[in-house]
Amino acid sequence: MVELNELLKSFVHYEKIGSDNPLITSIEMDSREVTEGSLFICIDGYTVDGHDFVSQAVDAGAVAVLAERAVETSVPVILVKDTKRSMAIIANVFFDHPTKKLNLIGVTGTNGKTTITHLIEKIFSDAGQRTGLIGTMYTKIGEETTEAVNTTPESLPLQKTFRQMVDKNVDTAVMEVSSHALHLGRVRGCDFNVAIFTNLSPDHLDYHGTMEAYLHAKGLLFAQLGNTFGDQKKIAVLNQDDPASKELEKMTAAHVISYGFDTKSDVMATDIKMTANGTRFTISAFSESVQVQLKLIGTFSVYNVLAATAAGLASGIRLSQIKASLEEVEGVAGRFEVVDAGQSYTVIVDYAHTADSLENVLSTVKEFAKGRVYVVVGCGGDRDRSKRPKMAEIAVDLADVAIFTSDNPRTEDPKAILADMEAGVTGRNYLVEMDRKKAIEYATREARKDDVVVIAGKGHETYQIVGTQSYDFDDREVARAVIERGNI
Repeated sequence: MVELNELLKSFVHYEKIGSDNPLITSIEMDSREVTEGSLFICIDGYTVDGHDFVSQAVDAGAVAVLAERAVETSVPVILVKDTKRSMAIIANVFFDHPTKKLNLIGVTGTNGKTTITHLIEKIFSDAGQRTGLIGTMYTKIGEETTEAVNTTPESLPLQKTFRQMVDKNVDTAVMEVSSHALHLGRVRGCDFNVAIFTNLSPDHLDYHGTMEAYLHAKGLLFAQLGNTFGDQKKIAVLNQDDPASKELEKMTAAHVISYGFDTKSDVMATDIKMTANGTRFTISAFSESVQVQLKLIGTFSVYNVLAATAAGLASGIRLSQIKASLEEVEGVAGRFEVVDAGQSYTVIVDYAHTADSLENVLSTVKEFAKGRVYVVVGCGGDRDRSKRPKMAEIAVDLADVAIFTSDNPRTEDPKAILADMEAGVTGRNYLVEMDRKKAIEYATREARKDDVVVIAGKGHETYQIVGTQSYDFDDREVARAVIERGNI
């Protein structure tokens, strides 16, 4: 609890209407969450404007309002130019700068964020630390998990979550940091110690417009590591094999640890051997090296492991400890996840929803597949249209049988989405089945011994969004049901 005027000391400029100085017991941006003693922040969002809900908030117990324009109410109103920017500042102060009390690790890039954060969480947990994780799948504090709404939450719930982590004695927190979150300022006020870059390939261009703008958004994480060199080292972990790292290195004043295997790096993988059951290679890090035997498969998995290894080393964990943790990892839900119901062929569900990630998955499968490769793939609606023909082309190029289907069409016409995909493969051989369940059923019914079926796009998701409605749908469960009905 903090007095309103004390919170306002964090602002450079504001206008206060009303002289009262109430005690603030909570801060809310949703009027439905307001309780007695709340400060209500009016956010002009994509669908609703918080300024229209001031009376509801005050009726629910709000004792002050933060707004961008004057509103009629009986409680003090603090006027600022940008409530979202101000929200990040005031949340940080209200929750007493929680990230300064954590070893905070952020992971950004087009692909690999979820897997890398889970690998890091495993490494640090095994090293005896209490951990927290924020990402696409869920938020985890110690052993408690809650469902995620956004990959990276808004600044207010984010700072509140970090406060909860501090209160529950978390040592290290690791989080996925999306380009949207960086561009929208959701991580302002977060004191990162380590920032990791995975890779950059076309995605979210419907939002960012250009690859340059997309890279700039990612670069904000590294620029925000600060510009000084104190007792607390700030470290940027960069994928040396991705050309974008050269630009990111220019954007940060932090110490840099590089990783890769095509280019000489601080943390390198050599002697890579891949099978259908796992991957073996040597990690060379500065002056030492270890051989690891992973249960994970694929070149992309090697990159993910190198990034997690660099983060562990940056935080003082020994390479031998890191090796032991990595070798225990079975995988991450929906990331190259094998569905095994006793069938004679292989079914793999993966979150691949960009051209680059789909190419990575199918290229890996072709390295060990003894039979035909099937791929079931679609593209999400109300998202970047430019990647649709590219994903279709990769599917047709790398799979023996490509089946185009729906993947969360949202408010777009599924037929229009499929037409965008088909535009990239005119005159080529492929199948179209708009019903995703039927598409999965077809692939699993047609597959024979030693074939591989890849179901791409949704991964861990347990829903299908059609229009504005969300329906139960899990690729893994659909595939398993088909197999168990006897199509093996």
